[in-house]
Amino acid sequence: MTCHNLFRLILIAMIALPAFAGVTVNNPTNGATVSSPANYTASATSTCSRGVASMGVYVDNKLEYVVNGNTLNTNMTMGQGGHHTVVEEWDHCGGATYTPVDVTVAAKTGVYVTAPGAGTVSSPVNYVATSSTATCSQGVASMGVYVNNNLTFVSQGASLNTNLTLSPGSYHTVVEEWDYCGGAAYTPVDITVSGGGGGGQQFTNLQASGGWVAYGEYPPSYNICTQCGGGVTWSINQHQKSPSLSGNSTQYAIGGSHPYADVLFTNSLIGTNSSQGMPDQDHKIIPNLHSFTYDVYFYGNNLALSQVLEFDINQYFDGMGFVYGHQCEIAGGHEWDIWDNVNGHWVHTGIPCNPVSGQWNHLTINAQRTANNELYYQSITLNGTTYNVNQTYPHYNSGNWYGLGVNFQMDGNSSQTAYSTFVDQFSLTYQ
Repeated sequence: MTCHNLFRLILIAMIALPAFAGVTVNNPTNGATVSSPANYTASATSTCSRGVASMGVYVDNKLEYVVNGNTLNTNMTMGQGGHHTVVEEWDHCGGATYTPVDVTVAAKTGVYVTAPGAGTVSSPVNYVATSSTATCSQGVASMGVYVNNNLTFVSQGASLNTNLTLSPGSYHTVVEEWDYCGGAAYTPVDITVSGGGGGGQQFTNLQASGGWVAYGEYPPSYNICTQCGGGVTWSINQHQKSPSLSGNSTQYAIGGSHPYADVLFTNSLIGTNSSQGMPDQDHKIIPNLHSFTYDVYFYGNNLALSQVLEFDINQYFDGMGFVYGHQCEIAGGHEWDIWDNVNGHWVHTGIPCNPVSGQWNHLTINAQRTANNELYYQSITLNGTTYNVNQTYPHYNSGNWYGLGVNFQMDGNSSQTAYSTFVDQFSLTYQ
């Protein structure tokens, strides 16, 4: 074969070589950690003279996306964790090539609010949300709800479900999560609370109000007494400037000689003996009330001397009694108890109660009367930590008493050691 013929054959062979065929994935790279949705960009070439017909993306062996042409640019939604993905091209001659891309989808940081939706809602407002974090391996520590820049509710963990009693009006609320690494994320929810129902009315600064009455109680029956001798003593000193948050706190004190004697401080707000000028003689208010928030700050120099501190809401009408009783066992065991109205005894909740001496402790209690007239113990928040109680008990038969009121009770210890508690910014919201 002459050199001329050899060169001619080589040239023909070079002309006949097929063009390079394949898929070039620009994003994401193989082995990458991505967030969802993940952006996929790619291009393709083919040995087919008619070119590339279409391209697609497989996720875990399932074709999830197809586009015509030789380029691809799309966002793929994938769940958290590892995924085997493939970007493939199909040409007009029936051929195909592909490039595998293994990716890991990181956990997404954010707060996902199921309820309420933005807009007009009724009170109590149900807040339901979950959260996740991509930056903290230890996860989400707690979640909370801000109402007009005030932290109103906190729960532990990565989910939240609570009802907030809000008066009619517009609110800027925020649901936030805090992780164990110091990070946070939030979602704002702007709402307008309608003016229906009881309207979310509120009594404020109850510690400074008139109408407080005190009774002693002796074990084991704990029947009240007004003239109790020296076995149990008490005092109420209102309008204290120190210690105080508002400059108008009240000092409640207990003493005496009888071990485990108690003092009940009570105030009737609506109905019989109303201290607020609301006798409700036509019985149109109290029977229509279903939701209550007891909110108070309390302070003691040595709270360890207290056997128990008790915080109650009382509702009576139509022969039915609802004592939403909550007691914080201190010397008694550092646990919250709730009151079983029918059986007349305290029930342990397993929720810790550890108020701090020498500082103001903030307590918020949420309770409701259900549609079938049961007591629903909803939540307890102490010093920013919220525990959902979520327990329901029947009411008891109360006779002819009619009213709505609040109690604050101090229980003596085994030595009936005298101690005092200061109370401030005491409010009751009712609807």
